[in-house]
Parts: sequence; structure tokens; C-alpha cells
Amino acid sequence: MINPQWLTTFTTLVDTGHFTQTADLLHMTQPGVSQHIKKLEQACGYQLITRYNKQFEITEQGQLVYQYAQQQTHQYQTLMSNLQTDSPYEGTCKLACSGSFALSLYPQLLRLQQQHSKLHFHLEAAPNHKILDNIENNTIDMGIVTQNPANTHFKTTMIGREPLCLVLPLQYEHHELTNELLIACGLVDHPDAQYYLTKYFQHCGYHHLSNIKIEHLPITSYINQLNQILVAVAEGIGFTVLPKSAIDHFTDKHKLYVISPPILVTEQLFIIQKQHRQLPIRYQTVTSLLTSLY
Repeated sequence: MINPQWLTTFTTLVDTGHFTQTADLLHMTQPGVSQHIKKLEQACGYQLITRYNKQFEITEQGQLVYQYAQQQTHQYQTLMSNLQTDSPYEGTCKLACSGSFALSLYPQLLRLQQQHSKLHFHLEAAPNHKILDNIENNTIDMGIVTQNPANTHFKTTMIGREPLCLVLPLQYEHHELTNELLIACGLVDHPDAQYYLTKYFQHCGYHHLSNIKIEHLPITSYINQLNQILVAVAEGIGFTVLPKSAIDHFTDKHKLYVISPPILVTEQLFIIQKQHRQLPIRYQTVTSLLTSLY
């Protein structure tokens, strides 16, 4: 790698056109300037200036080195400027959350970006375990998860709770909720269905539902796209359990029958980041937005 002091001496010499002025500006001796130029030429393997009558002309290779040195100087100045800049409304925030939460969060992030055009967002929908992996690998800076990880490498802040909803086709609105009804209706399965069903059946206050063997429920359909799960329910294909945010953003929610249980079943929502990683101040803007939603 080329010594940056040699490059500074060379660019100053080209700019001034005089060895003496260069020495004065850099607080060096004239022989010291000549020594720097000689070492730079040796490092590059080419003659960079042609000397004559105590003057010089820059060679073609010298022009290339001069341009390179100017680029290096510009990059250094940009780096120093960026290091000093930590704005709450500039830069890119890399976030991850569940698909259902993304339905609520993404429009809010877009509105925030409309207010602050230099603030950008990278939002990835992912399950809890993938969010944790991405934060640990530094591909995502902040996540929103529904379980407080036991791993002490993470810093978590609870921001609220989101209800889980048992959703049936509208045709079942006036039917009594029984185990037999759910078996007859059938399950619209999805990647989180087992977890959601287990939690809902155990805590909703309908004690007979806790006796259902979830693995024995007939599956009428399976889809891993969040925005398509409720399409099957709306068409009378089966029932499912999803976070309320997924239902709120479903276009045909008037075709759904959402059970009102004796006990509201909720999931905690946590902001999560690396324990000892200091995030830029713009993430405080995101945190304020997240806490305002709940």
C-alpha cells in the first residue's frame, strides 16, 4: 500500500508547482520533499515527474497517481464527515419482524419516510428464530419478536401485546363453538398454526378446546403466504388462528367470523437487538414509532 504521506507531498507539489513552496506548506525541508517523491516513484515503479532547470513536468503515470491521490483525499474527507454525522432522520434502518406485524409496521415506516426523505427502511418478514440469527450475524440491526430470548447476547424491550384470533368462515357466525364444529370445519394450516393453536386453545377460556388434539385436526388447505391464509377461510374452506393485525389488513374481512373468547389471548412483542452493539441514533426514531403503536 502506498504511503499516504508520500501522496500528500506529491499532490501538494503538483498543486504548487514548486519544491520550495511544497516544503514550506508541509513544514518539511526541500530534500525531504524530493525524498518523498523518489520513494513514491519507487513504490509505483514509474517516473512521476520530469525535472528540468529546477522545474518539472508531470508524466502520464504521474497524472494517474495524482488523480488517485485526489480520490483518496475525497474519500477520507467523506469518511470523516460521515463519522461525525449521526442524524435521527438520515440513513438506512435494517429491521425484521413477523409477516403479520409487517402489515401494520410497513405503512407506518413509509409515512415516516415521507416526512424525512433521507431516512430509509429495509424491512424483512421472518419468523422469530430467523430474526435472532440475522441480528446475531449483523445482517439485521433490530427485530420485533414475540418471545423473549433466553440468550443473554440480546437486549430486549417489551413494547406491547397483540391479540391472537380464532377465525372461521362467516357461515359459522351463529353456530356454537364446539370441538366437533372445528373438526368439521377443518384447519387452514400455515407455518405458525401449530404454535398459535396451542397457545389459543390453552388460554382462551373455552376449556373444552384444550382437549383437542391439534395433530388430529383435518387440514383442508396449507399456505405459507400470510396474505393468502385468510382467503381460504373467507371462501369457507376452513378455520385458522392468526394475530389480529393480519385480520385488520385483510380486504375481505367482512367474510370472516372472529371468535370473541372469554379470555383474550395475546402475544408479547419485544424489540430486540445485540446486547453490546450501539446502534445509530436513527434507531431511536424507529423505537419511538414502535412504542407509539401499542
